[in-house]
Amino acid sequence: MSQPKDLIRLQHMLDYAREALELMQGKPRNDLDSDRLLGLALVRLMEMIGEAANRVSPEYQSAHASIPWSQIISLRNRLIHGYDAVDMDILWEILGQDLPGLVAELESVILRESGT
Repeated sequence: MSQPKDLIRLQHMLDYAREALELMQGKPRNDLDSDRLLGLALVRLMEMIGEAANRVSPEYQSAHASIPWSQIISLRNRLIHGYDAVDMDILWEILGQDLPGLVAELESVILRESGT
């Protein structure tokens, strides 16, 4: 059984992930180099996804092992603490390859857990 706060945090993760995907839609990778605001926004959204994930209870994380909690939280830590050495190629790859799957998984879990 989920805690209400866990579902709220999952919804935050989903909202931030969707926003990141929307921001990068139709943009080429080199826009991260030429559009500083885009890069900053995407980094910040990924940080917020990781922060929300970090606040999900350990019990809930264990019950939903299909979500790569440790990777999400590790990325957040890397972005926050390694702010001066963010590899935008890796970030772009995560956004394009991993984030759509995370959105689908979060949608599925939220649907099952909320009963809507």
